[in-house]
Amino acid sequence: MSVSPVILWFRNDLRLQDNPALNAAVASGGPVVPVYILDEAGEGTWPAGGASKWWLHHSLAALDASLRDRGSRLILARGESGEVLGDLITATRAHAVYWNRRYEPAVIARDKTLKADLTASGVEAKSYNSALLFEPHTIANKQGKPFQVFTPYWRQCLTQAVAAAAPLKPGPLPAPTHWPESATLADFALLPTIRWDSGFHGVWTPGEAGAHKQLKGFVAEAMSHYEDRRNLPAQPGTSRLSPHLHFGEVGPRQVWAAVRALSGDSGVFPPSRGAQVFLSEIGWREFAHHLLFHFPHTPEQPLRDDFKRFPWADDHDASKLTAWQRGQTGYPIVDAGMRELWQTGWMHNRVRMIVASFLVKHLRLPWQHGAAWFWDTLVDADLASNTLGWQWSAGCGADAAPYFRIFAPVTQGERFDVEGAYVRRWVPEIARLPDNYLHAPWTAPDNVRAYAGIEGRYPDPIVDHVTARQEALTAFKALRGHVEERDA
Repeated sequence: MSVSPVILWFRNDLRLQDNPALNAAVASGGPVVPVYILDEAGEGTWPAGGASKWWLHHSLAALDASLRDRGSRLILARGESGEVLGDLITATRAHAVYWNRRYEPAVIARDKTLKADLTASGVEAKSYNSALLFEPHTIANKQGKPFQVFTPYWRQCLTQAVAAAAPLKPGPLPAPTHWPESATLADFALLPTIRWDSGFHGVWTPGEAGAHKQLKGFVAEAMSHYEDRRNLPAQPGTSRLSPHLHFGEVGPRQVWAAVRALSGDSGVFPPSRGAQVFLSEIGWREFAHHLLFHFPHTPEQPLRDDFKRFPWADDHDASKLTAWQRGQTGYPIVDAGMRELWQTGWMHNRVRMIVASFLVKHLRLPWQHGAAWFWDTLVDADLASNTLGWQWSAGCGADAAPYFRIFAPVTQGERFDVEGAYVRRWVPEIARLPDNYLHAPWTAPDNVRAYAGIEGRYPDPIVDHVTARQEALTAFKALRGHVEERDA
C-alpha cells in the first residue's frame, strides 16, 4: 500500500538545504508535493511591495529549477491559503501539510486558524522553525517578559545553544505519480510593466545558489574587516545578505555555521572582532522578530505610547516627502542613499539611518511614511526589521536612538564618505565639486559651482539644518520636557 503525499508549503524559506519542513516531508516516506501560494490578502495590511515582488519572481524560478534538478517541481497557486491547500489535498489525497513558521502578526493569526482547520479535518499539520536562531517565545527576561533593549536580549540569546544546520540528503526527492495543476510565474504578474527594475539585474542574484555565493564571499573576504568598514557606503564592507535571509534562501543557522567554520582547530569563536560584530547584526534581526511577535501593533503604531501625540509637521502638498523619495533634498548623502535605493532596491545601512533621521527630524514627517516607502522599494523589505529600524530612528521604539540625537547630514557625509566616492556615484551632477564642498554644495563660491556645472541641475537644501534641528528639538520638548541637545 502506497503512502499518501505530504504537501510542502513553501513561504519565506525558498531553499532546499537546512529546511526543516522539507527534511520532515522527505522523512515521512511518501511523495512530496512542493507548493508556493501567492496569498496577498493573507499578508494583512503588508502585502509585498514592488521590489520584493521582483525578488520573489526570480527566487521562485531558482527554487523550481533546484527542485527539478532533484526530480521534483514547484506547484504555483494563487488565492486564499486555506482554500488552495484544501484543493491540493483533494487533488493529491495528501495526508499532511508541512511548513516553516513565520512571525508577522497577520500570518500568525492565519496559520493558527489554518492549522486548527486542517487538524479538525483529519489532515496532519506540522510547522517548523527555519527562519530564526531563537524563536520569539523562547527568550524572556528574568520577569518572564519580552526584552525591549538589545544588549541584554542578545546576551541572553548567547547563553542558548544554536541548533546545527540540517543538510538535505543527496539524490532525487520523492515525487507523486501525478502532479496537480500549477499556475505559471507569469500568472503571478510579479514583475513590473514599466521596467524600473533595470538596475537590479546586475546587482543581485536571487535564489539559494546566489545566497551561498554571497555568504561565502563575505565570510572569506570582508568579514574580518566588518567592524571598520561596515559604516563606509563606498566600500564593499557589508554582507548584503538581508534579502537572501528575508526570503529564506539562506538560513541564520547556515550563516552561524559558516562563521564558526573559520574558527578551525583554534576553537576560538567568533574568530575575529569583525565576526563578533557581524553576528551581533544577525542578533538585531532576531531582536526585530522578538519585538514584532510580542508587540504586534508596532508596524503602524509607536511602541512608546507618548509618541502618538508627537507634533509632526504639515506637508499638505507632500512636496517635501516627494523630494526625499526622489533624492532631491539638496543634501548629497541623503540624496545618494535615496537614489541607490530606487536604482538597486537596496541602501547601505549607515545611509538608511541618515535618510531616516532626515525624514523624521529635519522634515519632521511621520516615520510611517518612510516605512511605507522602504517597504515598496527595498528588495530586503522585512516587516520586523523595517519596523525596528524606523522606530529606532524616530526614537519611539525599543532600544531607540534618543529623538534629540539628530544626524547632521553634512557631518555624516564628511565622516563616512570622506573622499566622496559614494555621493559622486549616485549624485553625478555634483561629481566635479571639490571634496571640501561636495557634502554642502550650497556653500561653494559661484565660480566653483559654475566650474562644476551644477547650477540648475541640483537643488539647494529644502530645509536649513540649524532651523530644522531646532524645530525638531522644540517639538520633542513639547512632548517630553527638557532634553539634552546634541548632533551626531
